[in-house]
Amino acid sequence: MLIYLGLGTNLGDRAGYLSRALELLGTKHLTIRRISPVVESPALLPDNAPAEWDLPFLNLVAECETETQPETLYSWIDEIQMTLGRKDASRWSPRPIDIDILLWGREQIHTERLTIPHPRIRERSFVLAPLIALEPRLTIPGLAGKTLLDWSRELPQHIPLWMGVLNVTPDSFSDGGQHETWSAVEPYVDAMIDAGVHLIDVGGESTRPGAQPISAATEWLRIEAVLEKLVARRNATPLAPRISVDTYHATTARKALALGADMINDVSGLSSPEMLDLAKTSGADWVAMHSVSVPADPKRQLPGEDDGYRTVEQWLLRRLDSWDKAGLDLNRIIFDPGIGFGKNSLQSLQILRRAGEFRRHGLRVLIGHSRKSFLSHLAGDQSVDKDLATLGVSLQLCEQGVDVLRVHDVPLHTSAYRGWSHVRLPATASAGSGHPPRHELE
Repeated sequence: MLIYLGLGTNLGDRAGYLSRALELLGTKHLTIRRISPVVESPALLPDNAPAEWDLPFLNLVAECETETQPETLYSWIDEIQMTLGRKDASRWSPRPIDIDILLWGREQIHTERLTIPHPRIRERSFVLAPLIALEPRLTIPGLAGKTLLDWSRELPQHIPLWMGVLNVTPDSFSDGGQHETWSAVEPYVDAMIDAGVHLIDVGGESTRPGAQPISAATEWLRIEAVLEKLVARRNATPLAPRISVDTYHATTARKALALGADMINDVSGLSSPEMLDLAKTSGADWVAMHSVSVPADPKRQLPGEDDGYRTVEQWLLRRLDSWDKAGLDLNRIIFDPGIGFGKNSLQSLQILRRAGEFRRHGLRVLIGHSRKSFLSHLAGDQSVDKDLATLGVSLQLCEQGVDVLRVHDVPLHTSAYRGWSHVRLPATASAGSGHPPRHELE
């Protein structure tokens, strides 16, 4: 039976509690197949709660297989929570671990102790965001007709994932030559991980306007050693960020997946038969980006009179039809409308103002807007100014519910988002959907 468990913690060594809980679950008659990225959310508290209870939660979802019974697993969960110091008497206070059974295959279960599917899945961003990272088009038994992605669109905010840019190139437009060796890469990666990055996107070829294309062999030569180090680090802990490789070369994508990459970021939009076949058979997540040309050619642009959003949306609808007919699992596809890449600055802004609307077509949405040339009209050409302008755009994209934000300065963004989200989200018993505002779903 395929099941989904939700895990949360807001006390002490939060990552340590999550890792230990996963380890203890693995000692039961349970196979953990996949683990979502870890997302942070404010604590939901009753009115007049002590200020010291206002500690943010870390949350993840584990996709598991088991042949045991739900009541048996519930008892195991109680045992694990007690082992990790959970005290039920402290209902609202900070706690080391919450473990909830979210979904049990396609079953609907109602007993004295259990209600599955969990009745509040669709109300909590801290549950939907990690679930969507695993299976966005999944439906909740008993609530047919809407996917997890659909439910998240009805909430006031969807928690985003942060993708950090790691260009292992000599000629990228803002950081070329800065990260060509592991000694230069490692502190940059450490800073991203400390800031809570969810995905690290490794690129070996610049696709900036005017860049010279390189061969797949040259691209692989640039990224192989760094990719090996990142995979080794990821394999050392289940909570490590996922690894993406930014390439439009199928040869590079195949080698990267064989080495252990989790995702391919294809700026050519899954347009080649070889990439399509690889996306269909690999089981990896795949970013498909709209572009007029790769690398971006300033001489090839959308007609100036075209509305950027509508033009890209029509492209997406055609692609969705072709991907579906080709047998791709659309749960694994993430759409990037391609800021720049053949759009003028106004067309890029038209896309950004409506970016969250792309989610209505059933795919997660990624936006790569960081330090792009359209920001020069707003902030000048210095990286620090572009980072601040990028941050302003990012927070607006968070408001729209965009799933993944690809940025250069991860610490700047996660710090700003933390402050923004703690003010933006409901935090008292009187806020939200009207249900008791417990963080845990019980």
